[in-house]
Amino acid sequence: MRKLILSAVALAAAGIAGVGVVVAWPIKNPVDAIEMTGDAQRGAYLARAGGCIACHTNWDGGGKPLAGGAPLVTAFGTFYPPNLTTSKGAGIGNWTAEQFAAALRQGVSPEGDPYYPAFPYPFYANLSDQDIADLWAAFQTVPAVDEPAPANDVSFPYDQRWGLKLWRAAYMFPPSTRPVEGKSDEWNRGRQLVEGVTHCAACHTGRNFAGGRKLEEKFRGFDGLPGGGRSPAITPEALREGGWSVSDLAYALKTGIMPDGDAFGGSMGEVVTYGTSFMSDADREAMAIYLLNEDETQ
Repeated sequence: MRKLILSAVALAAAGIAGVGVVVAWPIKNPVDAIEMTGDAQRGAYLARAGGCIACHTNWDGGGKPLAGGAPLVTAFGTFYPPNLTTSKGAGIGNWTAEQFAAALRQGVSPEGDPYYPAFPYPFYANLSDQDIADLWAAFQTVPAVDEPAPANDVSFPYDQRWGLKLWRAAYMFPPSTRPVEGKSDEWNRGRQLVEGVTHCAACHTGRNFAGGRKLEEKFRGFDGLPGGGRSPAITPEALREGGWSVSDLAYALKTGIMPDGDAFGGSMGEVVTYGTSFMSDADREAMAIYLLNEDETQ
């Protein structure tokens, strides 16, 4: 009996020590100084494309732009996108451009804590320093709203942020945005947008029990979106079977109108209304070319 007790104590001590190691594990990588001048107009374009305004504004609740988003109800709890205005107390008014870069590209807060992956930071990892400078310049123009977003309502064990360090090690995949040789400029631009800043795979890819993306189910749709929604498959094969063409898809990303005359609803409707409808015709067409894999150089 005494040996069993000693063994249990030893295991408990080892477990506590292991937790301590993970808690102390630094995840923030050094960030070079963001020294270039930002273009606020281009930054606003990227913010629209990246869903910042759609996600961080509680439109239905009468919220002000970027002052905090509508609740995201998930199997892990309810997440509230935070205030991104220039408020020093409630928003990001006290941040530096380098802290902003670490948040976007690494998913790490100014305090060094990991963000929940409800924030699609893995898709922003390849944003350039110029992209960051442009986005930062755009966010500096947002009027301050001195009211913080509600705190996340997440129960144990998901409220233990240190556990996200293990999640990141298992499921934080870098975006595949590098140009592919032999493909057209339009196809590669679509790849950069779809796989990166517009983060289509965040909603259109299956997830496992831990909320990690199933890479083998990329773009095959998902039935467990926040709030109980579902997303359809958007593989080239699925889109063609659904009767989509490049022009149809580019038009839908602008207007929300599908080839059959119906309109996007739910979260995709918001993506179009607050995001892709503000993008250029060329970029929407590039996204459609990439998603349908219709490249003239093939």
